[in-house]
Amino acid sequence: MSSWKGKTRGGLLGYQIFIYILKKSGVSAAYVLLRIVACYYVIFAPKSTSAIYSYFRDILGFNRLKACQAVYKSYYIFGQTLIDKIAIGSGQSDEFQYTFDGVEHLETLKETGGVVISAHLGNWEIAGFLLDKIKLTTNILIYEAEHEKIKNYLDQVMKDRKVNIIAIKNDLSHIFKINTALRNKEVICMHGDRFTSGGRVVRKVFMGKNAFFPLGPFTIATKLKVPYSFAYAVRGKGKTYHLSATPIQNAESTAEELLDQYVEHLETKMKQTPLQWFNYYDFWSEDVKGAVVE
Repeated sequence: MSSWKGKTRGGLLGYQIFIYILKKSGVSAAYVLLRIVACYYVIFAPKSTSAIYSYFRDILGFNRLKACQAVYKSYYIFGQTLIDKIAIGSGQSDEFQYTFDGVEHLETLKETGGVVISAHLGNWEIAGFLLDKIKLTTNILIYEAEHEKIKNYLDQVMKDRKVNIIAIKNDLSHIFKINTALRNKEVICMHGDRFTSGGRVVRKVFMGKNAFFPLGPFTIATKLKVPYSFAYAVRGKGKTYHLSATPIQNAESTAEELLDQYVEHLETKMKQTPLQWFNYYDFWSEDVKGAVVE
């Protein structure tokens, strides 16, 4: 099934171990342990390993050996982005370097507020830290499915995190928070590549094969008629992150037309950094049981 279950893998103990190493020995030491953890996931997370292997084989056309190597690299880079996020959020941002492409577009949102739509390509929370550097008040929209103990623990550790979190809830209270933030000329950051059971979805050709995308994020932008941009923060060589953003446009089209723009742009970005596609489930599955197909 191609819908995301709304929950990220990993337990509280794992986070505590990595954060202990970060505090005692630094980021590089945490990367050493990560090499073992990445191997563990290759072997003991068969569903996600199978899904990401199929992505490298069937979507990107890698041969078997290259696809196997890419699976390990994918887990390792994903782990690095999580470690980096915690390190930056806990006060170690000076260890990293940042480059920007199109940041001048995002700076204009200081005057108007708006919506920034990204994907699980790279690490958007790190982009939130980068947006703070240009004095944008940022709100990240997430599903309220993360383990509460993990969330509370990370909130305590990442005291330098300068982004607000708006949880998506069944009672739709997040809609009021989004409206309030936009009235205050703040920025709402959303992912446009995942949906959960019950969401409205549309089938699109993506990377040469049919895939389903949620309409929700694009409906929010078009209903509220706010400025929008597509933006991503991907990991570069060493401890470098690159934030890119498209020119600001006004959401005057339909939600599906906006989704078409997004899919086209996301495909371009994925081809540039294929190892940083962090959707570890069967994204191209035709089985969307529980979703509402438009």
